[in-house]
Amino acid sequence: MGEPNRSRLLDYTQGPAATGVPEARRSSLLDYAEAAPPSRPAADGRPGPRPGVPPYETPVFVPAHPRYVDAVDDDGRAVRVPFVVYELFEHPAHLTAAYAFTTVEKLVAAFGEAQPWVGTSIGPLAEALGERGATVLLDPRVAPGRPNWRRADLAAYAREVR
Repeated sequence: MGEPNRSRLLDYTQGPAATGVPEARRSSLLDYAEAAPPSRPAADGRPGPRPGVPPYETPVFVPAHPRYVDAVDDDGRAVRVPFVVYELFEHPAHLTAAYAFTTVEKLVAAFGEAQPWVGTSIGPLAEALGERGATVLLDPRVAPGRPNWRRADLAAYAREVR
């Protein structure tokens, strides 16, 4: 997952101009949790979701991009192994976070149309990041500015990995 981007992105913070002190905003993750039906144990006896947590299978779209590592296969041949890297961001209140969006349109509005992304479920994403000391922010508001990826960046990246 690597080091977090040193990003200009600020999310869930607002500061009165006079004081400059950030004030936390309500996360839309809470909206999903409150709208979810009451949790019940699964048919196989597993516990259901905890109160205040959205359903494990909630689909989300996360800024991410492919990476490759050069390796050697069992026959000794050089191979390039692909994998996906979630893009992590520094966040003033949550330190390291992945930004997850409930629709592709929200992701595009935040990061621009050239932003690579993957679709996943919020449960496995939150678990994987939690094991590494990071968190997931759902539908964050992102400060406007230059997108992390532009079309030219995608073209350059494609040339680099070929």
